[in-house]
Amino acid sequence: MCGRLSQYRGIHDFVAALSIPNALINYAGDQPFECYNAAPSTQLALFHQEGQFLRADMVRWGWRPHWIKDRAAPINARIEKAAHGLFFRAIWPHRAIIAIDNWFEWVDEGEPKKQPYLIRRRDRVPILCAAIGQYPSAEHGPSEHDGFVIITSDNTGGMLNIHDRRPVTLSPERAREWLNPATPQEHAEQMVLLQSEPTEAFEWLQVDRAIGNVRNQGPDLIKPIGDSLL
Repeated sequence: MCGRLSQYRGIHDFVAALSIPNALINYAGDQPFECYNAAPSTQLALFHQEGQFLRADMVRWGWRPHWIKDRAAPINARIEKAAHGLFFRAIWPHRAIIAIDNWFEWVDEGEPKKQPYLIRRRDRVPILCAAIGQYPSAEHGPSEHDGFVIITSDNTGGMLNIHDRRPVTLSPERAREWLNPATPQEHAEQMVLLQSEPTEAFEWLQVDRAIGNVRNQGPDLIKPIGDSLL
């Protein structure tokens, strides 16, 4: 998964996609985010469950342990390593959902510059990506060490020509299960390993190369310029 995505709808659109009846603790605001070209270190709306409540906070995309000083903060975590490796051990129990509208990948098509593609759900509903992180809670306010990473898996079943990794995306039912603190960690691991949404749920379309400049924003960036890759 390349490091660019969109989160332009508002928090209540994402809550509706999750279909969670729990009361919302909203620290993310009520207005549309209008973030069409989010890069690593961007503050994005992140969901986690706090007791019986669903909580939304603005959290930095990217996290690293406090004891590592000499490398950039990763934005993704491979599911094959995240659950058992030392690097993400501290945040593996802190499950979250990052709801997005789409993400972007770049494909080498023989041109001087790679062609960017927008990947979205065919039904256009928000994409619910499994994440882990360090984020504010009732006991701990915002911290400079806060951040999150998106869980990724091997790319199989049709997206391999886009990228060899893809975010683990969950159905609303699985997303609620992932968020639930009562879900055992072993079951959560198996869920993201085996129950991600199928490739058939998505479409990918060419977009303008302007998406490559992190300073560019606006809805024109997500307008398709060609046919779907499949």
